Amino acid sequence: MNGITVAIIGCGNRGGDVYARHLAALGARITHLVDPRAARLLEVAARHGLGPPVCFSDWDAFFALGRVADAVVIATPDDQHVGPCLGALALGYDVLLEKPVCLQEAELDLLLAAEAQSAGSVTVCHVLRATPFFQEVRRVLDSGRLGRLVGIQHAENVAYWHYAHSFVRGNWRSSPPAAPFVLAKGCHDLDLLRWFADAPPSRVHSQGGLFHFRPENAPPAASDRCVTCSVVGCPYDARRIYASFPQEIWPNTVLTAGGQSLGEALATGPYGQCVYLGLNNVADHQAVSVTFKNGVTAQLTVSAFTHNSTRTLKLMGTHGELRGQMELGQLELHDFRDGAVDRWTVDVGGNHGGGDSGLVRSWLAFLHGEAEAPTPLFESLDSHRMAFAAEHSRL
Repeated sequence: MNGITVAIIGCGNRGGDVYARHLAALGARITHLVDPRAARLLEVAARHGLGPPVCFSDWDAFFALGRVADAVVIATPDDQHVGPCLGALALGYDVLLEKPVCLQEAELDLLLAAEAQSAGSVTVCHVLRATPFFQEVRRVLDSGRLGRLVGIQHAENVAYWHYAHSFVRGNWRSSPPAAPFVLAKGCHDLDLLRWFADAPPSRVHSQGGLFHFRPENAPPAASDRCVTCSVVGCPYDARRIYASFPQEIWPNTVLTAGGQSLGEALATGPYGQCVYLGLNNVADHQAVSVTFKNGVTAQLTVSAFTHNSTRTLKLMGTHGELRGQMELGQLELHDFRDGAVDRWTVDVGGNHGGGDSGLVRSWLAFLHGEAEAPTPLFESLDSHRMAFAAEHSRL
């Protein structure tokens, strides 16, 4: 897959550490970088042998060059996706756009209209469709062994430490400017429900809230920072959480981006703060019910209060039931017609169960003209429509 040139707009964990690395590994050439943080820009540029003339602190300066690459990746913060995407489409770029694509529901139609008028296209980074695990679920559905699909029960088990990292201490702790919890974390799962149901949504209901990560739940004598805290046995102690991961992988790479040490990050940055300071406002547990236009119903639970970070699901059909656990790659099919029970496992190696590399591979095949786009934009946006409706319902 050689020959494709790509610019990266937003060189954080997703743009610089994930998509740029996978693109380069699969033969694409990273030619331009955009990020307002000088140290991070220099760090990512060094990986790809890029000099100052092709590195920019803002996307307007990059777009002023005209179309100088085949495609762009947009992995800026949540509230900065629409602007660069519209700029890229105006120049005819094909875009790989990180989710959530926007924070305002009206912007969904704005993006659709801009894509319709452009020579380029938008592929949303719904990486779970590209995982071997969920592709196997789709294969079972297509085989007819479940009969007609009637209902789905799906859980996004965020894990207590992951929620603390991303939604209490991290970039997604406050909405706005970040997306609400069900959109930031659950739009992957809502997209899966849309894919499995194979129909647009018609009704959405949701309940939930911020139950635990509040100042009134702080242990007595808690400090404002973990490195100075004497509380013993706190499950959200940042020292314990980050010490349990190798230095060179996520989530530690988020703390050390730009050359900072882990110790410095815990002593001075947001990832060392107490989770009970009240600096976050997004839900930590939310349940969503969806009815699709073909009658399929689905329930999604997105929760901080799980021990592991995985997806679990149950698909209920007229002739069978399929259960799955993504982290372990486990699938179990019960056939009502003959009583057979099949159990098997699927390879789940790689980030997002192999979905990151799988999506990049599919997108490159599309750019080469060897395949259709991984998912049409109008279908990807249904996940966001459900998320906006769920948040309206919850509030």
